[in-house]
Amino acid sequence: MSQDLDHAEQQRGGFSSRKVFILAAIGSAVGLGNIWRFPYVAYENGGGAFILPYLIALLTAGLPFLLLDYGLGHRYRGSAPLSFRRAHRAAEGLGWWQVGICFVIAVYYAAVIAWAARYALFSFDKAWGDDPEGFLFGSYLQAGEQTIGLDFVSGVTVPLVLVWVAVLTMMVLGVQKGIGIASAIFIPILFMAFIALVVVALTLDGAATGLDALFSPDWSALTETSVWIAAYGQIFFSLSVGFGIMITYASYVGRRSDMTGSGLVVGFANSGFELLAGIGVFAALGFMATAAGVGVDEVATEGLGLAFIAFPAIINEAPAGALIGILFFGSLVVAGVTSLVSVIEVVISAVRDKFEMTRTGASLSVGVPAAVISITLLGTTTGVYVLDIVDHFINRFGILLVAVASMLALAWVFRRTGLLRDHLNRDGSVQLGRTWEVLIGFVAPAALVFILVNELIDNIQVPYGDYPTWMLNTLGWGLAAAVLVLGFVAARLPWRASTPLDDPEVVAAQDERSS
Repeated sequence: MSQDLDHAEQQRGGFSSRKVFILAAIGSAVGLGNIWRFPYVAYENGGGAFILPYLIALLTAGLPFLLLDYGLGHRYRGSAPLSFRRAHRAAEGLGWWQVGICFVIAVYYAAVIAWAARYALFSFDKAWGDDPEGFLFGSYLQAGEQTIGLDFVSGVTVPLVLVWVAVLTMMVLGVQKGIGIASAIFIPILFMAFIALVVVALTLDGAATGLDALFSPDWSALTETSVWIAAYGQIFFSLSVGFGIMITYASYVGRRSDMTGSGLVVGFANSGFELLAGIGVFAALGFMATAAGVGVDEVATEGLGLAFIAFPAIINEAPAGALIGILFFGSLVVAGVTSLVSVIEVVISAVRDKFEMTRTGASLSVGVPAAVISITLLGTTTGVYVLDIVDHFINRFGILLVAVASMLALAWVFRRTGLLRDHLNRDGSVQLGRTWEVLIGFVAPAALVFILVNELIDNIQVPYGDYPTWMLNTLGWGLAAAVLVLGFVAARLPWRASTPLDDPEVVAAQDERSS
């Protein structure tokens, strides 16, 4: 039996070393949200004082959940569905729910990368002119009516096709030759490029004004529940936990690896990059505010508004505008690609484990449909609306919900946290105590449930955006429900005969006793 498990692992592939795994995990965690979400969230929630709830959220929920994912993937040696299935027969549906979420995220995430790539080229001649907002929604995206249409925009479709070609090439190459090598190359480039961006931003007039706005602490904010909700929400959204990525990546690491030490490196590297992003973004926003003669609060924003409206406005005025644009949008592309690769790998790994497929076959059977759907829905004049709705609902009622369900299931229904703690402690440089189980069983799920309830109430009381009800019900609520239902339907399909479904650690122990 252990020979079957070893053969299955060889077929799946793996990272060549713990170092490559750490780089790949950092590449997944450091994504678009680190750059365009964290700075504004910190600014809006107490500035410098936000660092305290942020660190508490990291230590009490983010890192514990990250290590739970690591333990699950590393012990059970499989994709998210296979790892859950090996933990308990009834748990498999949780893994497929995560797979469905990752497929949906991959579909729209690629579009933002394509936009960023195009804007990196626009930076050379400041193609957006004096009206970045009008250029984004008018000349570039050609945003039409709030519906789902098939009027394609070549400036979006062409780079979107190129993004998918690049990503699928990496996926076909495999875990080490594709994901591993790409991470080893791109992550150092990302950090160097962003450090260069920060250095340039800090030389701009008004940079100190922006940093003062970001880091001046409002200690009274710590008494507000919304600030703590924001801290826990940011941690969960930025660490890539709870939806299969870290389970999948951990399954590709050697059996006797230090997973707890790796988790701390990844967690703090992710937070360090967020802090770096805050410095660079608000130094640039300080320049913009000073140049316009307004307060930072009038120019501070997040998401698409920060990336594709505020930064082009900064580039227009800054002495080194073109350089800032290339560094900023280039960083978005690199961070986005390494995250997209990790997201689509969750789906590919699950398909390979479940069905009789080669690496190339699984990559193409997953990637080509994802690319077609992505290009069809997001390469059009209505793509920005599709992206906005799907992103809003799949993050809140997909990722957060499956995270709560998986934590509670492993802690209370299947009672696997003690087993996973012992597994992580076996070779871990940082030993986990009972406190870790308390955090997984009580603190982290309680924080997520609180966030979920607040989000649910907000979205029921005030429907998201100004979108038609049918769009919210199909692309929003309907899609979030569909990935849940389809996940548990997929769990009913039979596994391929060559995939061992027993706990690898138990099998190894039985073989050792019999010999």
